[in-house]
Formats: sequence, structure tokens, C-alpha cells
Amino acid sequence: MSTPHIVIDSPERLGRMLASEIADGIECARRAGRRYILGCPGGRTPQPVYRALAAAVAERALELSHVVIAMMDDYALIDESGDFKSVDVQAHYSCVRFGRVEIVEVLNARAVSSVIPDENLWGPDPSNPSVYDAKLAEAGGIDLFILASGASDGHVAFNPPQSAKGSRTRVVELALTTRTDNLGTFPEFDSIDDVPLYGVTVGIDTIATLSRRAVMLVLGEHKQLAFEKLSSASGYDRSWPATVISLCNEASIYADADAAAAASAP
Repeated sequence: MSTPHIVIDSPERLGRMLASEIADGIECARRAGRRYILGCPGGRTPQPVYRALAAAVAERALELSHVVIAMMDDYALIDESGDFKSVDVQAHYSCVRFGRVEIVEVLNARAVSSVIPDENLWGPDPSNPSVYDAKLAEAGGIDLFILASGASDGHVAFNPPQSAKGSRTRVVELALTTRTDNLGTFPEFDSIDDVPLYGVTVGIDTIATLSRRAVMLVLGEHKQLAFEKLSSASGYDRSWPATVISLCNEASIYADADAAAAASAP
């Protein structure tokens, strides 16, 4: 059975719809006295959701001290001893920087009471990636994981094509197609040679088993192939890793009209 999908006329309306659900979850978790863990990608696709969620924080006077932003991946470099290390958190392509500047600071700027503390921005460490799965599991899993699909190869987080269904958080060599897609995600890269060769990423199994709810966002005309692949998938397809959405609990695909245009054409 394919994953339920909803086509929404604009990214802005889509962002408001998902942000409203997230805001409800944040309030419910606060009333229950527990953390709310939001799984987040960097890049362009989720930006309408982050903007709408910031507006909801202000409109609903949401308390945020119990909110955790769990980033899904980051680039990795090799140090002098041949071990993997994190990129500079000030680098324009750092996903930690993205999470801090584009998510945490944006939400906190609209808060009228408590804010997300610095220690509630989480991410995988390339020097010890397996710790991340344990940390997420110990915390009770991710309440809602926002996902996005690569346009040309279906990568999700940094999981390249042919990623195993049972894969967990690990360092991977980035596919050339993924690195090419990231030239658009991080326009300050001058060329493909500037894009790191490695990344640390949650695995397919991490996403599928540690998410209570997952929503795949498919936005823009350039994501028409992604929408076709995802909306028709009846299970996980290693050639298009974003089909992990078919394995997730309470899974949905949210697409805008441009992404779904080819599928809806007569």
C-alpha cells in the first residue's frame, strides 16, 4: 500500500498546515511534562514550515524550553589522523549552524515566554555516530520527523542510493548526485569541488523505527520525479532512499501543486 499523500496548492499553505500540527504536539508534550523532539532537515524544502512554526510560536505563545531540535545529518571531514570530524560550526554549509540560525534562533525570536535552550539542539557526531541512535531511543524517539527527498537521486538526509534498509546513523561517502543537489541547497559553494565528500547521517532504520510520525515534503517543479517515486512506492526501494517514508509510523507525503503537476496531468 502506498503512503497517503496530500497535494496543497502552495508551499506557504503547506507550511502552515504542518506547523499547526507541530504546534499542537508542542503544547501536548508540555501538558504531559515531557520533551517534544522535532526531527529536522536543513536546506530549502522545510523553510515554509519553519517560518510558519515561528509565526505559530508567537500567535499561540508557545513555551519552548521542552522542545528539542534533532538535526538529521551534517557534513564530515577527515582530520590529520585519518578520523572523521565535524565541520566548523560557523561554515556556511554546517547543518549545526543551520539548525541554530535558521531554526532555533528563528523560533526563539518569536517566543513570548521560554525558549529552546542551546543544549536542545542535537545532531550526529561523525567521530562517534552510533551514539545518536542511542540518544534518540533513550529520549523516547522523535515525535515528528520532517523529511525531504533529493531531486535527482532520492537521497534522504545523506543516505545515498542503495542504502540498506537496516542502516543506522553512520558516516557515508556522498553520492555525486547528492553533492550536485547540494550546490543548490548551499549556493555559497563555488563548485562541486567545494562540497565535502563525506557526511554523517541518520540511517534508514533510524528514521523508520525512531519516529512516531513522519512527513515527507515534496516542493517545487524540480521535485516531480520525487513525487512520482514516493507517491507510488509500496515499500522501501534502495534505489530511491526517500521511500523510507513507506516504512514510517503515521506517515504522510505533503506535496505542493508544482511537484504533483505531472502526476495530475491528464
